[in-house]
Amino acid sequence: MEIEQKIDLLGEAAQYDVCRACGTHSGRMRDDLGRWVYPAVRPDGTRVSLLKVLQTNVCERDCAYCANRSQRDAPRTSFKPEELAATFDRMVRRGLCQGLFLSSGVSDNVARASAQMLATVELVRKRYAFRGYVHLKILPGADDATIEASVRLADRVSVNLEAPNAERLFALSRSKAFATELLASLRQADRIRRKVGPAVSLTTQFVVGAAGETDREILATATALYRDLGLARAYYSAFQPVRDTPLEELSPTPTWREQRLYQVDMLLRRYGYCFDELCFNAQGNLPREADPKQVWAWRHPEFFPVEVNTANREALLRVPGIGPITAQRIISRRRVATLRDLRDLGMGAASARRAAPYILLDGRAPTRQLGLWEGVGEAVAALDAAS
Repeated sequence: MEIEQKIDLLGEAAQYDVCRACGTHSGRMRDDLGRWVYPAVRPDGTRVSLLKVLQTNVCERDCAYCANRSQRDAPRTSFKPEELAATFDRMVRRGLCQGLFLSSGVSDNVARASAQMLATVELVRKRYAFRGYVHLKILPGADDATIEASVRLADRVSVNLEAPNAERLFALSRSKAFATELLASLRQADRIRRKVGPAVSLTTQFVVGAAGETDREILATATALYRDLGLARAYYSAFQPVRDTPLEELSPTPTWREQRLYQVDMLLRRYGYCFDELCFNAQGNLPREADPKQVWAWRHPEFFPVEVNTANREALLRVPGIGPITAQRIISRRRVATLRDLRDLGMGAASARRAAPYILLDGRAPTRQLGLWEGVGEAVAALDAAS
């Protein structure tokens, strides 16, 4: 198979590994050789265009949702390390991409598949002197030496849990062990990176909606990983059925559910919310009707209004429409002058409208514009009924 065909096939096969929140096709480009390049955000917040590709789509595992599962009749191919490293170098020099996201099927065994990936990245780093961003997937059950080599070579490493616990994973795969393969590899990656590469970040991914799991289950696991392993990010991938797999008749997970998980994930990581504060419905899922921060505000009227001239950062971040940047701007501006008008907050009109019902400006509530407060009681009642 020609190199161009391999890139096309293995780039397409890598699409289910997520490297950005709410994984839409926005910003993705396709060059003349059919290689897919995806926008992503580095751990330091800068943006980078990644070649996202598999070393091979040959796989011995049986994941029921996966296009690369061993029992599926599909075209198979593999890159030799020299082929993929040289191809990536050409793309970098042509300005088509700035980084590499490398994953793989488990061909033959984990050790051999991992060795091929490591050999590729070693060539990229040493032969081609690439100093840019590399995200390297750690395969389930990889040994300590493989994990350490991955941490030394990459800027980010990841182990995909796919499911929030052993029971849910068993519904997706009989060939993966949640505790002894996936979670153990994630924990070992954290121990090794703290020792030899503390600047290297660690991530994981969940397939949402394929195993009947609830949002509560997913977020409980994500919260524990953030707390115990210093996880940089959890990614959430809404399940999409693939032809000729056991789950091909299962309905796709709506994208709004993925979006809600990302919104809550942000509250946990950057807004100071705790898992116990999250608002789930009776089924253990996040409400569709409104974003999670707004739902919390509706259900905690005792917390409001917040006086923006005196509130600490944590309190400001509880106000709908106020994020970390706006909170810091408010704190900076009130050092210079008392804030008495919505315009003093330095917010956009839409954000100001959301914040207005929940704040005081020098002891006074902002002008209650038509529609600003309407429907709040009805919305809370509807959410409570759904719960």
